[in-house]
Amino acid sequence: MSTEHEASVQSYLYAFPLVFNLDQVARYVSAGIGANPAAPWNTFSHARTLAGPEDTFVTINNDTVYSMAQLDLSAGPLLLEVPETGGRYYVLQFVSAWTDNFAYIGHRATGSGPGRFLLVPADWDGAAPEGATVVRVPTRVASIVGRWAVSGPEDLPAVHALQDATTLTPLDPAQRPIGLPEVAAQETDAETFWAKFRAWSTAFPPAPRDRELQERAEALSAGVGDPGARTELVASVAKGFDTLTAVLASGGGNAVVNGWNITYHSFDYNLDYFEVGVVAEPRFMISDPARRIVQRAGAALGGLWGNQSFEAAYVATYIDAAGEPLSGEHDYELRLSPMPPVGAFWSLTMYDVPNSFLVANSAGRYSIGDRTPGLVLEDDGALVITISATEPSDPKRRANWLPAPAGRFRPVLRMYEPAEAVLDGSYEIPAIARIDAV
Repeated sequence: MSTEHEASVQSYLYAFPLVFNLDQVARYVSAGIGANPAAPWNTFSHARTLAGPEDTFVTINNDTVYSMAQLDLSAGPLLLEVPETGGRYYVLQFVSAWTDNFAYIGHRATGSGPGRFLLVPADWDGAAPEGATVVRVPTRVASIVGRWAVSGPEDLPAVHALQDATTLTPLDPAQRPIGLPEVAAQETDAETFWAKFRAWSTAFPPAPRDRELQERAEALSAGVGDPGARTELVASVAKGFDTLTAVLASGGGNAVVNGWNITYHSFDYNLDYFEVGVVAEPRFMISDPARRIVQRAGAALGGLWGNQSFEAAYVATYIDAAGEPLSGEHDYELRLSPMPPVGAFWSLTMYDVPNSFLVANSAGRYSIGDRTPGLVLEDDGALVITISATEPSDPKRRANWLPAPAGRFRPVLRMYEPAEAVLDGSYEIPAIARIDAV
């Protein structure tokens, strides 16, 4: 690849998270996604059921119901109020336009009691209402990604009440949000991508440390609408996306243990904005500038709005113990002994490849974990999970069955409030072993 093409690919990787993220933000505001209905700026959209295959959002979880809010601080400060949750696990994760996780409110970060938080623009200078903690939002548009643990269908009414008691109230109701700058479709999808980047990066400036990257990407995007620049713009997107998918498939530079990509630091690219609930320690910050940009792009494509590992640790794998791609053509098992050490709960969720969507199956089961009813343990306390496209005939295996698609797949293990043994690597997840037909 020529130096010129390398530079355009780097610019694409830099630009990708902003464009990809704000496309999803626009979907939530205009159409909703799956179980989350559309909701105007600065209001919550509450999912009332757990996610399923109809929720076409990358690596969506099946452990919690979502409460989403797309923020636009052009309308001024917003008062966020959360209820007493009685110890239930929940988290409100705050994500900037550039996908930086800049604040956390919830069970780990602020406890399970009632709370008041004032969300303000980065340059705000005013007085907060009594008892409200100020949270500065680094970009005018940002997202609240809320998750509420649900133990089963019978638990949903209690969660719905908590969702309804979680509110956003503008300090000045007369102000109206202005939303995302509109971008007209261009001659090619690639040019539309760069037109969005140009408009949205102007409206939502990056962190000062990224100024040089911003200028390079702006120079490339200036060719939108110029037939002479079209070839380069199209190539930058095509080659950039190929690079990004290859990075994801190879583990993105993360350690690989027993075939699992140890992605505990995949979302550690925020080096600038540390509001309530963020653990601002060097081990949760990617110091290598080049790796940080690649990691941010990969995290957006492979798991947009994922938590940092101090809140929830994620690992994923594409391969079995022999290094072969996981496929529904074969049957597998995962033996967990001991089960993952966590302060909240853990789950193993199945996704297809390459979409990273939940997989429809006859059992209606999309994940399995320590809260799954009816699990059967071994005599030594181990949990053996069967992973296959066909339902096992053995009742014990059926109880511990995680359905897989007929083709390639990628399981993701989530550990909510992981113990230090997870974060320091002393707890290892075993490889997924291929077995005979079940």
